[in-house]
Amino acid sequence: LMPIGGEYWHIVDIPKGASAGRIGRILAENKVIRSGLGFDLLARITHKSSSLKPGAYRLSPSMPPGEIMDKIVKGDISAKWVTIPEGFTVRRIAERLAAQGLVNEDRFLYLASNGQSFDAGFAHGDNLEGYLFPDTYLIPLGSTEEAVIRQMLDCFNKRVVGFMASTKPDMSLDKVVILASLIEREVRVPKDRPLVSAVLRNRLRIGMRLECDATVLYALGRHKSRVLYSDLDVDSPYNTYRYAGLPPGAIANPGLDCIKAALDPAK
Repeated sequence: LMPIGGEYWHIVDIPKGASAGRIGRILAENKVIRSGLGFDLLARITHKSSSLKPGAYRLSPSMPPGEIMDKIVKGDISAKWVTIPEGFTVRRIAERLAAQGLVNEDRFLYLASNGQSFDAGFAHGDNLEGYLFPDTYLIPLGSTEEAVIRQMLDCFNKRVVGFMASTKPDMSLDKVVILASLIEREVRVPKDRPLVSAVLRNRLRIGMRLECDATVLYALGRHKSRVLYSDLDVDSPYNTYRYAGLPPGAIANPGLDCIKAALDPAK
């Protein structure tokens, strides 16, 4: 439900491939119309059954069924579903959201790099890299960049901070996020996450350089299929071939599985 102008509107998601009958049932379940069967019958009579388009629509029970149907036929959506995969950097998140027409890429990047205004107590420093939680989001059209970032920070707070509260971590949250981001970018096979976590933790414990290729790529600011010896000379605190310890911040936005691996390494 979304309160607008003193009236509550419903955001109703119509899935791809849904028949007029199924759409009618979805609208009835969301209390937008009274009869799903009546909607299906209306679609058949008006020959619009095959013209109904998927998407997230802002609808009100005060709207006549015919008006609702016309809105769905036009594809007049009010929100978009966007999936942010695990391991995306802030830059790649901005690119994906901008490609969907949801944000201004430059402004999103600026805000995410100067995150002090969001007052996210769990975030370490001003850079929000690592704290924009990878998930599937329903983002209303016309949302500000601030609103989208807050939506992702709220998800991090619920999923990660909430999970951490139920454990007894031996590392601070910011270090867990940084370590999890290294695991996310280094590991391709999920079962290897606890093993890589153990390797990185052991190197930290004995003061050995982490020598993590993914940190070099982050320092270079571009993706490469292969890290060359010449790349290892890049002078950046993110280059774990040159500097011991964890980098100063996350190199990507890790998912919960990598957060768990960072907290619970293999023996």
